[in-house]
This record gives sequence, structure tokens and C-alpha cells, in this order.
Amino acid sequence: MTASVPTNPAERILAHVELSVVEDEVLVSARERANDLGAKPVTGSVGATLSFLARVMAARTVVEIGTGAGVSGVWLLRGMRQDGVLTTIDIEPEHQRAAKRAFGDAGMSAGRFRMINGRALEVLPRLTDAGYDLVFVDAAQVDHPRYLAEALRLLRPGGAVVLHGSLAGGRVSDPTQRDPATVALRETARAIAEDERLVPVLLPLGDGLQAAVLAT
Repeated sequence: MTASVPTNPAERILAHVELSVVEDEVLVSARERANDLGAKPVTGSVGATLSFLARVMAARTVVEIGTGAGVSGVWLLRGMRQDGVLTTIDIEPEHQRAAKRAFGDAGMSAGRFRMINGRALEVLPRLTDAGYDLVFVDAAQVDHPRYLAEALRLLRPGGAVVLHGSLAGGRVSDPTQRDPATVALRETARAIAEDERLVPVLLPLGDGLQAAVLAT
């Protein structure tokens, strides 16, 4: 059956953006495992954006909050420097086992990634201040303000934070939506906009990417 074509111009554009990203067998298999585990993976456009950012920044040290089954991690690792190390945090051991398989399938040696099992807000304070080039957040939206605060501590000047889920299916732009997660996302966006150290951008990819670079 042929997929229906969106009639809304904005939806057609976004659908075209997603279709423009072609994933190889490693990513296709990782995505299937993610869906089987209920660990919703980032879309191809989000993954490609992460890889692009990591490559442009020549990222050597990256923190990922929310390992999932490794889809975003593979994209990040492919964009990072060959001597780069991805530190990825997740509370679900089964997710990280799936991610480890994906990283291996992608040809990444064990020295290229460090997996930490635990609650991110308990793990992050143990990481080195100003020691990372990029922090990617794909975790509970209600905790985004706290993740942002931790990310800004972890980033070195010129580093970037990227938060996925920042548009929440359109809820953020709807003033009638006042659930805790939506309120937290608005708080995060406001904190980024008001921080003079940050150069921000909001991208309508996946469920919304809120990104910001820490000025040098």
C-alpha cells in the first residue's frame, strides 16, 4: 500500500526531510530493536543533525542522556573524531545491551564509548566540569530544565547542548496546555533565550530540537 501524502505544506516539507535521510542496515536493525524494546528512537533527520553537529565541531567528548537502543549513539559516534568517546547514560540495562550491540555492528571499539547505567540526574554531577564538546538530551521532558543546567556546567566554551522533544507534538505552542512536561519545556526555552552566553536555535525535526552553543 502506498503511503498517503500529507496535504499540509509544512507536513509535506517535514516528510520530505525525513525521507531524504537513508539509513544503513546497522541503523535499521538498531531502530527495529528500539521499537521492540519500547525505546522510541530519534528520527533519521534528528540522527543526521546530531552527526552533522558532531562532525562540524570535531567533537571528541560527548554526553548522551538517554541511550535507548543506540540509534542516536551510532549517529553521534559516526560524526565524532576517530579518537572521540561517547558517554551515554540510561536507567534501563536492556536498552544499553541493545545499544552495545548496535555500536559493535557499527564497528565501534569498546574504547569509543562509555555506558553508565543509572538515573541521569544522579550521574551527571559526577562528570567533569567544562569537559565536554556536546551534550545530547533525549530523556524525560519534565526534567529538561535540570538537564540544561547540568549541560551548561559540563560544556567547555564553544560546546553545544541539544535537547530532543522540545516541541512536544505541538503542545508547547498551545497556551492552553499546562501539564508539567509542557511547562518545563517552556521554562527551558526561556532559560536558553535569556542566557546571554548562549546562541540558540529551534529546529522542527523529530519532536523538536532545541540547541544552543556556549559562547567562547
